[in-house]
This record gives sequence, structure tokens and C-alpha cells, in this order.
Amino acid sequence: MAGKSEPLLIKRYASRRLYNTETSDYVTLEDIAGFIRTGRDVKIVDLKSGDDLTRQYLLQIIAEHESRGENVLPITVLTDLVRSYTTQTGSVVPDFLAMSFEMLKQGQSKMMENMTVMNPMAKMPGFEAMRAQQEAFIKAMTGGLGAQWSGPAADDAEEGADKSAADELDDIKRQLADLQSKLSRM
Repeated sequence: MAGKSEPLLIKRYASRRLYNTETSDYVTLEDIAGFIRTGRDVKIVDLKSGDDLTRQYLLQIIAEHESRGENVLPITVLTDLVRSYTTQTGSVVPDFLAMSFEMLKQGQSKMMENMTVMNPMAKMPGFEAMRAQQEAFIKAMTGGLGAQWSGPAADDAEEGADKSAADELDDIKRQLADLQSKLSRM
């Protein structure tokens, strides 16, 4: 769902109030977090200057969740992120994070596919209910990340079905080697 339609436009007024242009009402940061959890992309802009404030507000949402004890980011990761802003490795960090989340997304997609398509138990009575429970469990364990992510594109999924586990492992090893190479050049 995310990325397939225009992002929801939120305008920030001088009073710092946030205005949903689709529903013509004011929204809170929690409302915006809810839109994102359902898979909707958002774009937050300053009404007067037109500046894109999306990154600033997304970081604020994350900070609020972390401060309420909903910890997703370990202290070591936060510390390394702070360090990355002051070192030359900062240019590698965004690519590394994007690749890491993509690998997580692909892994979740592949796991869900394996539970249904390639599972001989899929023909058993009650399997669909068990699969739904497993899906809910995975969603709860990953903080619902799988619900927003669409997984690999259709072409990637068909291509992935032809790959063996060894090929996939080789791909991952190659990606890690590329990252290590980039880091060593820094």
C-alpha cells in the first residue's frame, strides 16, 4: 500500500497545528503515526515557507514512542547513529539502514510465503486459522512492520521462487561483502 498512491498532505500552520488536507481537520502526531501504521505515506509541509518537515516529524514520533518505553532501537544503535553524524562513515549509514530494512522486509515476506504456498499442511482443515494466528504473532513480535511493508515486488517474488536457499545465502553474503568493502574504504 505504501508508496503506491500520493502521500497524505499535512500542512503545519504558524501555530504549529497540523492540518490534514484530505479530511479538512486538525491532526496530532499520534494520528500521523496511525496513518503510517496503516501503510499510508505522509508528507508534512510548512504552510508559509513550503519547507518539507516530514523527516523532522517522523523523528519526533519515534522519539515520543521511545520515551514512553516502546523501545525498538537499542542504545547501541542510537549511540552509533549519533556517532555516524560526526564521522566519515555517515555516508554509508543510510544505505546500510535501507538495505537492512529491505532484507528484513524480504525475510518476512518469504517466511509468510513459506507458511502458505510451499507448506504441504496448507490443505489440512483448520490450516488457514493457524496461519492467521501465526501471522498475528509475527506482526506482534515485529511491531506490525510486516503489515505496512509490501515485501518484494511481484517480479522479485517470482524470481525468488526459482532461487534456492543457497542462492539466497550467496546474495546476502555478496551484499555484506559490498558493505564491508565500502566501510573499509572509509
